[in-house]
Amino acid sequence: MKRFFPQEVYNPFTIFGAGLSALSFGMILFLTILEYLAPQPKPYMGIITFIILPGFLLIGVFFIFFGIIRERTRLKKGIERKHRLLIINFNDPRQRRMVISFSIGVILLLFFSAFGSYKAYEFTETDEFCGTLCHKVMNPEYTAYLSSPHSRVGCVTCHIGSGATWFVRSKISGSYQVYSVLFNKYSKPIPTPVENLRPASGTCEQCHSPENFFSEVQYQATYYLYDEANTKSSISMLLKIGGGNKELGRAEGIHWHMNIANKIEYIYTDSIRAEIPWVKLTAHDGTVKIYKDNTVKFDKDDYPPENLRTMDCIDCHNRPSHIFNPADKSVNLAMSLGRIDEKLPYIKSVAVDALESKYTTKEIGLDSIKISVDDFYQSNYPDIYTSKNSAIEKAINEIQKIYKRNYFPSMNVSWRGFPNHLSHLFDKGCFRCHDGNHETDDGEKIKRNCNLCHTIISQNTSDGRHLVSLSGIDFVHPEDLGMDVQDLICVDCHARK
Repeated sequence: MKRFFPQEVYNPFTIFGAGLSALSFGMILFLTILEYLAPQPKPYMGIITFIILPGFLLIGVFFIFFGIIRERTRLKKGIERKHRLLIINFNDPRQRRMVISFSIGVILLLFFSAFGSYKAYEFTETDEFCGTLCHKVMNPEYTAYLSSPHSRVGCVTCHIGSGATWFVRSKISGSYQVYSVLFNKYSKPIPTPVENLRPASGTCEQCHSPENFFSEVQYQATYYLYDEANTKSSISMLLKIGGGNKELGRAEGIHWHMNIANKIEYIYTDSIRAEIPWVKLTAHDGTVKIYKDNTVKFDKDDYPPENLRTMDCIDCHNRPSHIFNPADKSVNLAMSLGRIDEKLPYIKSVAVDALESKYTTKEIGLDSIKISVDDFYQSNYPDIYTSKNSAIEKAINEIQKIYKRNYFPSMNVSWRGFPNHLSHLFDKGCFRCHDGNHETDDGEKIKRNCNLCHTIISQNTSDGRHLVSLSGIDFVHPEDLGMDVQDLICVDCHARK
């Protein structure tokens, strides 16, 4: 029988490799077409299409060449194969039945393998896969995600997005994570991968449009002091979220930073981008200004190019979905909503102390919270412990809920390990640049003015005054600090320690 290919090709290794390569290539082609016809790109399709199947294809190619080289060596030594390949005779009823049965089996196997692979791929795209497969490691992030404003946005939508390029980059950057989980080498807590996140234009701005941010948004908050009476104060302000297209509205306010008309670049010197000694502004008219922190010695040439970054959404909204709230903020909210009775003496102080204490496990933490709150009122306010026992029990339940959502001892996770740059109370946030120290060579400073971003329209002070002005009032600190609050930076007192 005349053969199509040289004799070296007809060996088990080469034939196996050719079959494996052909099958892998067919699956790659099938999944590529499936992805192209899908109404929305599916990032995890790349795991199968661009990583797993090409790997099998290359293995098949290796077997092809290995078999040819091996067979050629055998032929040079005079070793020939005595057995020829199987000859199938369809005139033989037994062989015909065997071929038909085998063919049907292969077709069914391929069909169910393709179906199973697709269902497995679909599972890898789910939030449950991302959040629960490595339950101990990812439980803090998954818990925070479920109560975040983006809880209906899939993990892969933000962490990978569409397109093969960023998919491959994300998998390469995450390859060490697989090893670290398998061999218990992971950090506690898991650090935020800020250096590997794609630009906001490929994620956030697929839904949010900075060009259309205008006007103001009202923000209200209630605060309690740590004294016996849990002295209450409140504030109402207008957040100037503007900065959009000046043809459609006022291009000023917080989102002025966004790269619509102004381009902000900066150099950071730490892993969480909290230290920013150098800022460059390129205005809409082409004017360039460079601001340097006059309190530190800095040479931009001392830092690698990757430390130079163009500002986008993530530079302020760096915790959009995995938010671990400070105890002070969480307790204030619970008290203002009536979930914790603000009439219980020292409840603000007791609750925050219970939350901020160090516990070895979550179970011990939950039990200790109940014990510490009970003991405090039993020892110091026995009458109130008896008369308002139900309120104390309700407070304990709420404090435990706050703890469950924000504290994970096994992973060393709490709000203290994850700075939030969106404000300036518990972290430097705005004050990373608006600290009064950044200035140009000719002395122009980055403004440090509260009214740049918000206007306080009313405040109920801790001493009972009610201040109102639509044109804006100066902030009155709940406690008398003995100096002008404008000269202070919030985080100096409220810092994570």
